[in-house]
Amino acid sequence: MRTTLLLLTFFLAGCDSGQVSSFAHSPGVKQLADAGEVILAQTKSAVSKPAASAERPNTAVELVNGKSAVGHRDFANAKKVLPKVFDGAEEDFYCGCKYTGKDVDFSSCGYVPRKNLERASRIEWEHVVPAWVIGHQRQCWQNGGRKNCTATDPVFQAAEGDLNNLVPAVGEVNGDRNNFSYGAWTRNPEPMYGGQCKTIIDFKGKRAQPREEVRGRAARISLYMHTHYGLNMSNQDKKLWCAWAKTYPVDEWEKTRNARIIKWQGEGNALVTDPATLTGMCG
Repeated sequence: MRTTLLLLTFFLAGCDSGQVSSFAHSPGVKQLADAGEVILAQTKSAVSKPAASAERPNTAVELVNGKSAVGHRDFANAKKVLPKVFDGAEEDFYCGCKYTGKDVDFSSCGYVPRKNLERASRIEWEHVVPAWVIGHQRQCWQNGGRKNCTATDPVFQAAEGDLNNLVPAVGEVNGDRNNFSYGAWTRNPEPMYGGQCKTIIDFKGKRAQPREEVRGRAARISLYMHTHYGLNMSNQDKKLWCAWAKTYPVDEWEKTRNARIIKWQGEGNALVTDPATLTGMCG
């Protein structure tokens, strides 16, 4: 079994002051919770990095590639165990479509392909935090993009294959989402994919509004990835994810999924199991 030794530096995001109760009842956040909307700033928010004082000790992580091994995997090997993680819960993340193997059941969700029937017919493994976000600031990306990072950068390999960040998605929606940031701009989205699919994409604005059922999950995954791997995080994104994480609490499937990820990867997302973690990140 081939293993690769890598060195990861983990960071925790700086915390806003204040208790959960005061944050949750502040006018701005309450409006988010009630309306489920975010008014995007006309100018970009300042980009923040995790506080240096919150830096965690360097931790050696060994990538594994066997189906029965426990540990972090690269993306290719992560895809081998993801069907086991989602066993019995084969439902697309963005539209709620059922699937078998890699085949999407359009009738289960009323899905109507927007443009690409072939890609819409198959399930793909979507990075909630896009690979572009994970890698574009790394030297490997500057020297050859994602392909080069996947081949040469062990830190990127672990992040790209992190099971916490991967969900099943209808291929067409996965492609349409691209590397766009999440946002919320309407309470009554006009269906782009027919049926019950409430996820919409704003191609001009380069943003994606996921259906309400998965916003909490998407937020907790996003917060986890940015703090765990020390990714830059805009104030605008952080406020949105914190609001979603509080408005849409952890459900039973999210707990089950997290337990399975721990089984296969050795660690899950603390935001799913420990409410205090969210308080520390979001106040």
